[in-house]
Amino acid sequence: MIHPVRIGTRASPLALKQARMVAEALRHAHGWGPEWIEIVPTTTTGDVIQDRPLSEVGGKGLWTKELDRALAEGRTDLSVHSMKDVETLRPDELVIGAMLPRADVRDRLIGAESIEALPHWGRVGTSSPRRTAQLLSRRPDLNIVAFRGNVATRLRRVAMGEADATLLAAAGLDRLGQGAVGTVIDGMLPAPAQGAIGIEVAASNKRVRELVQAIDDRPTHICISAERRLLAGLGGSCRSPVASLATLDGDAVILRAEILTNDGSEFEAGEVSFPAGDDEAPLALARHLLKQASPALNALFAGEAASS
Repeated sequence: MIHPVRIGTRASPLALKQARMVAEALRHAHGWGPEWIEIVPTTTTGDVIQDRPLSEVGGKGLWTKELDRALAEGRTDLSVHSMKDVETLRPDELVIGAMLPRADVRDRLIGAESIEALPHWGRVGTSSPRRTAQLLSRRPDLNIVAFRGNVATRLRRVAMGEADATLLAAAGLDRLGQGAVGTVIDGMLPAPAQGAIGIEVAASNKRVRELVQAIDDRPTHICISAERRLLAGLGGSCRSPVASLATLDGDAVILRAEILTNDGSEFEAGEVSFPAGDDEAPLALARHLLKQASPALNALFAGEAASS
């Protein structure tokens, strides 16, 4: 190549760490020296707007549009994303060419030993509709405080007393060397694609697509694709509380999912097992959940564009 492979990434500490993980994987796969890769940080709109939930200011596209533009204009060769932050429907000109092995999918609670240990009427900082609904489903007395910002910002806000606790993805904490922070929360399905790092490339760039294919983790790619297919079938927005997790059992994919009302008072859950590569099964599970849902729950999904 006439120039180093240029990796586009958000400029947050976690995003830069993930870009370096992709760079290291590419170097190892192809025997490259450091000079063959350049990391190109970009401050996205989602990083700039910190005072409002994403659902109020444009959704998950705020994390990706600047990186998409850099790819389209040839300023980068690939983009590195946290897959849970990538819209379900992407431009036809782009393709998720590879994913690194998935990390811990669970959340960690910071500020208390457990959800049950939180004080009555305790304040939990989060701007995630999924986390909000799951928390309120267990503890309807809790007060949810809108929290945005990177990992360090949210940890600092809890330390300053702006909330009694917050939830953060275990994968992000682990990647930042903070694996001892917080208490793992079991029994809560994660956000679709949580814990996965995706590498997106221009569909027309055969050379880069082949380069990143060498670092693709097939089990992760299969599971994340199933979870994103479920999202497409649900047709929800980033305001719609959805949780899902796909795992492999031999050649079979086991996909669990739940949809909730925003206050957690209603939910529908389901599970399906199907052969890897079956794109219809996640859609069938989505239809089943919506069919079983109450009118109030169904209204959060029916008629929405599958843009998250």
